[in-house]
Amino acid sequence: MSIDTAGPVTLESVRRVLESHSDNPSAFLALNSGNSYFTVPDLDGVVVYRPCGGHLVQFGGPFAPAGVRGELLARFRAFAEASGKRVVAIQLQRVDAEIYAESGFAVNQVGASYAVDLAAFTVRGGRFVRLRNKVSRALRSGLTVVEADHGEWAAALTELDAAWLRSKGRHAKPLEFLVGERGGPAQPHRRLFVGLIDGVPAGYVSYSPVYGSRPGWLHDLSRRRADGPPGIMEAINMAAIDAFRAEGAAWLHFGFTPFTGLDAGLEVPGASGWFARLVRLLARHGAAVYPAGTQLAYKSKWAPHAVLPEYVAFSGRAGLTGFLRVFKVSNAL
Repeated sequence: MSIDTAGPVTLESVRRVLESHSDNPSAFLALNSGNSYFTVPDLDGVVVYRPCGGHLVQFGGPFAPAGVRGELLARFRAFAEASGKRVVAIQLQRVDAEIYAESGFAVNQVGASYAVDLAAFTVRGGRFVRLRNKVSRALRSGLTVVEADHGEWAAALTELDAAWLRSKGRHAKPLEFLVGERGGPAQPHRRLFVGLIDGVPAGYVSYSPVYGSRPGWLHDLSRRRADGPPGIMEAINMAAIDAFRAEGAAWLHFGFTPFTGLDAGLEVPGASGWFARLVRLLARHGAAVYPAGTQLAYKSKWAPHAVLPEYVAFSGRAGLTGFLRVFKVSNAL
């Protein structure tokens, strides 16, 4: 963890800022290991970023009270420029996108996030026949789902992670930055559901807390055994949904998927035309860069009630180099 500030900052203080001021469903990813934090002593809030080449790649907007976000962004941009860097920000919400556009950034929609209203959620009816069948098939194969203590299962899940990565091919790398992680100081705030066959993990899903106007949980890091029966992930998520609903949780979020949910009507004023065309080209042909189609297919099974546009912003003009930096720090290149 790197901190650029004149005062003390801890992960817990960052988490409290997220809890108080974030309306980004993926905000908890700000606590991932490897992130850097920018703060200033006279403003409440934090900017989360990673340096990469000539850029500072920022995650989300400034996590701060509404009235100071523009000023905190201006201070962060000045900090970047003093270091000879440009800023590229990813996973901005609509309100953030407008602030960045007003501050002279080039801003474009780059994807969407998806969320289910748990009070309205149901798997009854013909629309969900395939989902119900997959869950039933997994359970008939002997799968049981438990909410697990991470410390107890960490070693076994690390083995599962390694097997999952090998199944993706020799050049596969685990994504980071825009996905969560297991372990570390923030682990006590997460929830972990594990699917077991004969007492051995066949898959798991880690859920992170979501704050703001749609509070609940984020379906975050997930892994499954390649040789496991179909329906493992669906059965695990269904068990988690049952638990969350019983507790009165409001929303289950499925997170950001690049190159999906694109709509020209959602662009902010002044959006880059060439960059919008590039994003739509990647939506059609970008599977080699990011597995958006596979992710969207899984999320769509749950019939999301909310599709929230997310944006990328560039200090100055939109640039391909800055965009590639996002994928670089995410370990996608």
